[in-house]
Amino acid sequence: MKKTALLFPGQGSQYVGMGQPFVQEHEEARKLFAMAEEISGISLQQLCFKGPMEDLTRVLHLQPALTAVNLACHQHLQHLLPDFKPAFVAGHSLGEYSALQAAGVLSREDTLRLVTRRGELMEREGAANPGGMRAVLGLTIAELDEIIDGYAGDGVAVVANHNCEKQVVISGNTKGLDEVSALCGEHGGKVIPLKVSVANHSPLVAGAVQDFAAFMDGISFQQPQVSLLFNATAQLEENPTEIRKIMARQIASRVRWFEIVQQMADQGVEVFVELGPKTVLTGLMKKILPRKSEIKCMQADTPELIQQVVQEISV
Repeated sequence: MKKTALLFPGQGSQYVGMGQPFVQEHEEARKLFAMAEEISGISLQQLCFKGPMEDLTRVLHLQPALTAVNLACHQHLQHLLPDFKPAFVAGHSLGEYSALQAAGVLSREDTLRLVTRRGELMEREGAANPGGMRAVLGLTIAELDEIIDGYAGDGVAVVANHNCEKQVVISGNTKGLDEVSALCGEHGGKVIPLKVSVANHSPLVAGAVQDFAAFMDGISFQQPQVSLLFNATAQLEENPTEIRKIMARQIASRVRWFEIVQQMADQGVEVFVELGPKTVLTGLMKKILPRKSEIKCMQADTPELIQQVVQEISV
C-alpha cells in the first residue's frame, strides 16, 4: 500500500447533507449516529442532513455533528480496508479529535464525549468573551508575528491558525481584529472575515482550558498506534498523560498546520486523504506542496469517494 496520511477537517467544513449517504446505505453508520445523538443529546441527523445551516454552525452543535461525520468516513474506510494502517494521522483544530480516534488514542464514544463537552465550553466562553476570526492572505507567519508583537492597542488579537505559507488566521475581539487588520493592510495583506462567532485558539477562550482538562480526567487515553502530529506542538507524542495536557491547551493554542503537513511530506507521504466534509484541507495542500509535487491529494466524504481512495492507496 502507498504511504498515506489521513487528515480530518474541523470547523468551517460543514454543509447541510453531510454524512447522509453513509446513514442511508450502511447499518454501521446508523449505529454510529445513534450513539452520537445519545452521547451529545442533540438531534445530529436532523442537523447534518436537513439543517438549517445556522443551527448546524452553532459551536455547541457543530463539534459533535462534524465529528460524527468524520468518524463515519473513517469507519467506512476501515470497513473496506480492515488491515490498512496509515503512516500518519492529523486533524485541523476540531478535527484533531477524529485523528486521536483514528490513531487509537480514544474510543469513538469518548471522542464524541470530548467534542460535546468542548463545544459546550467554547460556546460558554464565546458568549462571555465575544470575538471572531479573520484570514490574512499574502503575509508570512513571521510578518504576522512581527505585526502583532508591535501592536500597542488594548484589543485582543493573536495568530490562531498557520494554514500555509501565506495564509494565516488571526483570532480575537473586534477592537483587536480591526486594528491588527488595518496594520496587515498597510503591509500588503488581504484580510477576510470568517463566519465564526467565537475567537477560537485565542486567550478569549482560555477560560475553557481548566474545565476541559478536568473533564478529560474521566476519559481513557491510550498510546497512539499511528504517528500523530499535534496542532499545538507540530510534534509527535506517545505519552497519554502528555497528550491530555496538549489537548487541554489546544483550545487556546496556535494550530501549526503548515509545519505538520511539511513534516509529513518530508517523511515521504505519497497520498494525503482528507477524510471528512468539503475540501478545505485539500485546498490548503495545493498551497503547501510544491507545484510539481507528485504527492496525491484526495478528499472523501461519501462511500463512493472512499472507494476511490481505497483504489488509490491499495496499488
